[in-house]
Amino acid sequence: MYDHYIAVDWAQRNMAIARMTHDSNQVKVIDVPSNIKELQFYLSQLKGKKILTIEETTTSQWLYTELKPYVDEIVVCDPHHNRLLSEGPKTDKIDAEKLVRLLKANFLKPVFHTGDDFIYLRKVVSGYEDVVKAGVRLKNQRAALFRAQGKDKNEQSLEHPTEKFVLEGIDKGIIAYEEEKQRYEKKIHEIYKQYKIVKSLESIPGIGEIGALKIAALVIDPKRFPTRGHFLSYCGLIMLDRISGGKSYGRKKPRYCPSLKSVFKTAAFSVLLPNNDSLLKEYYYFLTKEKNYNERSARNAIARRVATLAYGVLKTEKEFDPRRIKCSHISK
Repeated sequence: MYDHYIAVDWAQRNMAIARMTHDSNQVKVIDVPSNIKELQFYLSQLKGKKILTIEETTTSQWLYTELKPYVDEIVVCDPHHNRLLSEGPKTDKIDAEKLVRLLKANFLKPVFHTGDDFIYLRKVVSGYEDVVKAGVRLKNQRAALFRAQGKDKNEQSLEHPTEKFVLEGIDKGIIAYEEEKQRYEKKIHEIYKQYKIVKSLESIPGIGEIGALKIAALVIDPKRFPTRGHFLSYCGLIMLDRISGGKSYGRKKPRYCPSLKSVFKTAAFSVLLPNNDSLLKEYYYFLTKEKNYNERSARNAIARRVATLAYGVLKTEKEFDPRRIKCSHISK
């Protein structure tokens, strides 16, 4: 139970602050120039228990860190679920008023945030993924340039002066990409040595240094997932049932973290490489030969098993023990 419910709609030039109290449903809204010091002072003057909400944006982590000491709880909410904000006229003051009403009614969908320094590893992960995406785009552009002339992408030159000019720029970009990628990988290796949990995650079959860092940085606290099913849903590895009136209407994909899904899908492919003798590969052959799974479904099952192992390592903070893999199904 809180004495004050506060919503802030923050923008670069102005901030709209809406407040309700426990005893009244009347909303008080002000719209003033954005100033973090003024906002902190405003919150510090409110007496009693305070809960604050802001929407998930590029500034939400900064706001979370700056405002956390001034309130009892902060809810960073998912704007995807705030459909009410899109109804009717839209201004910062109106959005703040709607947000505070949703907050008091407990209708907001929270997005995980923490003041722990570990969350800053996400910036390394995000930067690395941006670099890789840029490199992939450049390499695809280069391949398309050669393919348009009916040539192999591994060739080194083109005939037309204009095409040569474009190719030169792409090749320079690829060289810069390789250098930047190596810089990030060096940093990741340094971080890997500093955090025990990252080392523990790398002990799981199919998970390397980069994958382990991604898991640790994106999950941070496994306790925010009450069950294994919640974690697998967040990783995009299971579908959600759609049931109404006792009748099934199929299944739907949850909103998930694409980076984590990629880590576990990649791990599943890695487990099945010829030089890998993990028990998970035996499980794969059991599913394909004994259970008649197609290859895709079997790989998805492996990805879910790797994710389950990662969930266990995150909760226990201990290295993976191969004996934990239950293989009774293989001998049957």
